[in-house]
Amino acid sequence: MASKPIALTVEPRGKRIPKLPKETSIYLQGSASDLYDRIARDANFSVHRLRITNKNDGKPIANDKKTSVSSVGLENGSVIQVKDLGPQIAWRTVFIIEYLGPLLIHPVLLLLRPYIYRNPNLLTAYPPPSTLQLLTCWTITLHFLKRELETLFVHRFSNATMPVQNIFKNSFHYWILAGVLIAAVVYSPISATAATNTNPLLTYIGLALYVLGELGNLNTHLVLRSLRSPGGAERGVPKGLGFDWVTCPNYLFETLAWAGILVISRSWSTGIFVAVATAQMAVWARKKESRYRKELGGTYERKRFSMIPGVW
Repeated sequence: MASKPIALTVEPRGKRIPKLPKETSIYLQGSASDLYDRIARDANFSVHRLRITNKNDGKPIANDKKTSVSSVGLENGSVIQVKDLGPQIAWRTVFIIEYLGPLLIHPVLLLLRPYIYRNPNLLTAYPPPSTLQLLTCWTITLHFLKRELETLFVHRFSNATMPVQNIFKNSFHYWILAGVLIAAVVYSPISATAATNTNPLLTYIGLALYVLGELGNLNTHLVLRSLRSPGGAERGVPKGLGFDWVTCPNYLFETLAWAGILVISRSWSTGIFVAVATAQMAVWARKKESRYRKELGGTYERKRFSMIPGVW
């Protein structure tokens, strides 16, 4: 005989959702994703704005097709709380907007360089951009072009959306720090990058670090992509280049690529962005190690270092 659906009491949590039902029903064998879809449909509300919590234990219920209603502790008569997370924006859209800033700012500012920087004594333009200035522009532009292409064709996101207000904070990091700050300083005719009598060995080292970092980062993203089905939120055990060293080799190789750009540009402005970005990735890497340990259990070989071997 088929099982009967269980009845759940529905309570709002925080901001009011006008058409939120006071109760709903769901099969124990149903998925948490089914529960989210039912609540969203009944409330005529975007499912991406909802967070459902089991009131009994206070734990959020993930919108996951592979998580059953019974496995999250719900039973007949249980109370669930539904919260409006506010306006959301797709992660893919966020990434495209973030990376578009520096992708456009660097070549445009370099192109407009003769009109921005004038020689106050001679009233004429400074000499053309140096080799290091051109290399800095090319490496940063290609880096963010790669990021855009990965966003469109490689990345698979575990969460569909994020709060819309976060885009302003994230865009500041890329548009201002990686875009305006680096470009305005590096392409100045009086910057260290404008010098012509530079050490070519340093330049070759910087280019080597950059290429190695970009290729290693791309490889890591392809490995991570292979672990998640289209539209899925599952996590697999990552293996391959770098994963035996640290939890997040993508952040390791990202840092390596930016270290190469720093060597090429020889600029304090690049150093500021690299320091901020590395610190943020270090926090994300530590959190990722914690999630792997919690979600993958014994199938995951714990790492001592989450991002940089022997350091962090």
